[in-house]
Amino acid sequence: MIYFDKSGPDTTDGWNGLNTKQAEESKKMYGDNSITQTKKKSFFRQFLSNFGDPIIKILLIALALNVLFTFRNFDWFESLGIAFAIFLATFVSTFSEFSSEAAFEQLQEDAGKITCRVRREGKLILLPINEIVVGDIVLLQSGERIPADGIILQGELNVAQSALNGESLECKKRPASAETEQWDLMSKHQLFRGSVVSNGDGIMQVVRVGNGTFYGAMAKDMQEDTRQSPLKLRLENLANSISKLGYIGAGLVALADLFHSIVMDCGFQLPLIMEKLTTPAALFSSLLHAMTLAITVVVVAVPEGLPMMITVVLSANMRRMLKDNVLVRKLVGIETSGSLNILFTDKTGTLTKGQLSVAHFIKGDGKEYRSKEDFQRKAKPLYDIFELGSYFNTGSAVSAEQAVGGNATDRALLSYVLPVREGVKRYQKLEVVPFDSARKFSSVHIKGEKEYILIKGAPEKILPNVSRYYDEAGKVCSLTNRSILRKKWNEMANQAIRVLAVAVSEKKITEEGNFENLILVGLVGIRDEIRPEVRGAVRQVREAGVQVIMITGDNKETAAAIAKEAELLGYHDGSILLTSAELSQLSDTQLKEMLPKICVIARAVPTDKSRLVRIAQEMDLVVGMTGDGINDAPALKRADVGFAMGSGTEVAKEASDIVIVDNNFASIVKAILYGRTIFKSIRKFIVFQLTMNLCAVGVSMIGPFIGIDSPVTIVQMLWINMIMDTLGGLAFAGEPPLSEYMNEKPKRRDEPILNGYMLNQIGVMTAFILTLCILFLKCGFVKDYFHYAENDIYFLTAFFNFFIFLSIFNCFNVRTTRVKIFSNLWQNKIFLVIMCGVLFAQLLFVYFGGELFRTIPLPLRELKIVIFCALIVFPADMIRKAVLKISRKNCSV
Repeated sequence: MIYFDKSGPDTTDGWNGLNTKQAEESKKMYGDNSITQTKKKSFFRQFLSNFGDPIIKILLIALALNVLFTFRNFDWFESLGIAFAIFLATFVSTFSEFSSEAAFEQLQEDAGKITCRVRREGKLILLPINEIVVGDIVLLQSGERIPADGIILQGELNVAQSALNGESLECKKRPASAETEQWDLMSKHQLFRGSVVSNGDGIMQVVRVGNGTFYGAMAKDMQEDTRQSPLKLRLENLANSISKLGYIGAGLVALADLFHSIVMDCGFQLPLIMEKLTTPAALFSSLLHAMTLAITVVVVAVPEGLPMMITVVLSANMRRMLKDNVLVRKLVGIETSGSLNILFTDKTGTLTKGQLSVAHFIKGDGKEYRSKEDFQRKAKPLYDIFELGSYFNTGSAVSAEQAVGGNATDRALLSYVLPVREGVKRYQKLEVVPFDSARKFSSVHIKGEKEYILIKGAPEKILPNVSRYYDEAGKVCSLTNRSILRKKWNEMANQAIRVLAVAVSEKKITEEGNFENLILVGLVGIRDEIRPEVRGAVRQVREAGVQVIMITGDNKETAAAIAKEAELLGYHDGSILLTSAELSQLSDTQLKEMLPKICVIARAVPTDKSRLVRIAQEMDLVVGMTGDGINDAPALKRADVGFAMGSGTEVAKEASDIVIVDNNFASIVKAILYGRTIFKSIRKFIVFQLTMNLCAVGVSMIGPFIGIDSPVTIVQMLWINMIMDTLGGLAFAGEPPLSEYMNEKPKRRDEPILNGYMLNQIGVMTAFILTLCILFLKCGFVKDYFHYAENDIYFLTAFFNFFIFLSIFNCFNVRTTRVKIFSNLWQNKIFLVIMCGVLFAQLLFVYFGGELFRTIPLPLRELKIVIFCALIVFPADMIRKAVLKISRKNCSV
């Protein structure tokens, strides 16, 4: 560390600081106090790079081929649809990713606004925080933010370090007789950038600046790229599968069409076949028709609606989640939350309320009051005395009926009694002995309706001098059983509750603490209370298969007490509590082995959080992190999904994916449930789309072999494509979050989107629907009924309706894994609206589509027959589901 002589002009404190030359040399050697920012991509460059997404690549290829082979027909509708889907999905993704970098910019902006009082060459000057250098002498007072890491040289400070360690307890700082090399947030003489002086005056010397500070290390972590989301990883694998499927299908359809036009049309006669192959015009016409049909199949097979559907389903649920106090900043964070395997949670402000409050009041006979209302109702005279002590014997003040200033303990006591009775304000202070950590007590002499000398302090200081106590009626009684008070005191201490004794003296009190024959008002237990909903929420998250680990700056004993109360520790055998020092002694390999059993990390520093996130991600776990302070921001950004509390710092919110508006840990349960619901909605959409894609490809490929050259026209195929992509996606976007989803295990990060159940449904229903379509096209009875011999357009109109109704009814099958296909249907009203809309549009196309859609009006009787025949998909899928349930196979998407 750097120390300077007190030579030079005389000052009130004796510290002159650096001269100009020393400041320049220090800047050259150690740098200034600014935090280095890595260069990031511009919005346009990020937008271009997102075209590398696997699904987008497939769509670009399909778009190029579609434009090339439909150029002669000037049929641009499908091309424009694909182009719009590409642009929308890419733009939304880019906007989300680009805006996440605002977290670091917010950190820089906040830091750059601070100015400091610095001693240079014996003069006091104001310097921007970025111009501070190692060796500078900085003056500090209550309310000021500490500009760099250093040591306190003079004075005494109460410092709030919650921005760095997340803990609400203030830390007292005073000069040390000997320097220490180890930097520790709990050190009594080290000061850290980002913390705030809550009380006192002092002088510090700067030792570490810029990136070398605790704050700078966190800022550096904020700039590191986050890894790929589970959804994006799964979509990559799906894109590869779908592209292969689409291209294979297109190739088969093209070969089938060529075989039909070259071989079958020539009656399998070799001379005619050879003549057609050697005639360029005829061969080119056949090739062009086959390629056009193949490209149509590729367009149908490639899910151009999938990126848009994902955007729609995420956006729709984002609005629904906001009603549940869950604000989604980054769309992909919703789905990722449903895949969580492990959740690291900050204690202060997340599991707890984030501020000290009175939790217990125990009077002289051991009787306990847990709430202010209970205390006032059952012991009003005693409460009135306690109210006077809390209001006058304090270093805090009242502003707008809130406690401000002073230390956290004083604010907790004062907040407990606010608002006070009008009679309290008529009392006058006569003498005050302020609190001092060496004396361990404070007292005040007040006079009004009655006269009191009120004392509060450490129990070990007060209790030995107590001989009497006030009962519930405010009468003085002899204290005969001290053991019960000691027992209560020890019980609270073991639960990490800070205990104070409050008493009344009949004699004046001096600073030496001349206590004698005191009258006990009571023992007060003060703590940062667990939120009332936390236990149930933690239990729900754990039952959903998510491991919860609490990270806190508290000592081991306090952390253990809080963790037990929140039901984090001791719920299974072998649960482990580690301190930061113990954690640092573990190698990465050892930590990976222990991680499944770890429940609590005590005395944690910010780097612990980032390391734990990194280790969990290396184990291929989907990681969540909750927090509210600047200290949480790097880990919030690095985690797969970061949950910031609504009352937290702006930097934490900017670094997060999701903001819990009501600071309620229970809202994380809702986020996980919504995430699982969304992933299921995506899976349902894919099952529906792939089933109908395969059916459409199958019909196009098989049709020529059974004498139907074009069972479905290109325009009809585009309408089918619109149902499957756009409208299908919108329909599944409104699926309700069902509590049963929380009973399932989390999905692996690399788990394929297509699971066994989905493949079963796709395979069985594709085969069934395709069989129905072939029977419809081939069966002589059906052809006769729909007058195929007289007017094939009439028959093909009936088939077009049959295929569309099969698609609509199968959509109902896909939306639930239950045998009862209408289960929870009324919770997704948008689904019914869209299905009814598709049905209405289909009827319009049938009766008014004409040559464009290759349709002619069907009589109502025959339309009913088509609908009735399509209804057979309902019992078919019910049987499939029932068989799966009987065989006890996985029945979940």
